Amino acid sequence: MHRLYGVLNLGLFNKQYLVADEYTIADMICYPWASLSQGRGVNLEEFPSVQRWLAAVGERPAVKKGIALGKELREDPASIAPEEQARRAKLLNHQRAQAVPKEGT
Repeated sequence: MHRLYGVLNLGLFNKQYLVADEYTIADMICYPWASLSQGRGVNLEEFPSVQRWLAAVGERPAVKKGIALGKELREDPASIAPEEQARRAKLLNHQRAQAVPKEGT
């Protein structure tokens, strides 16, 4: 995750948005995962361009409206037992890609 935030930070260096200095589908696609840095062991202070971009995109009325959808269906993080939090973190944060099978196998 740290590497991905680094790539995003570099892509946003001296730019307001990811593509052509205007809000595009690239920002819409990246914002949801990038806004969830908590619990991933990433200190956003290392990525000032990402911090600025997250704040700007998060203030857009359509983004606020989208985030508000389905709030009644969301789980309160405080209600999740520490064991379950650890189990979920292991599932989400430590996955490895499968090796491509060798030909003829």
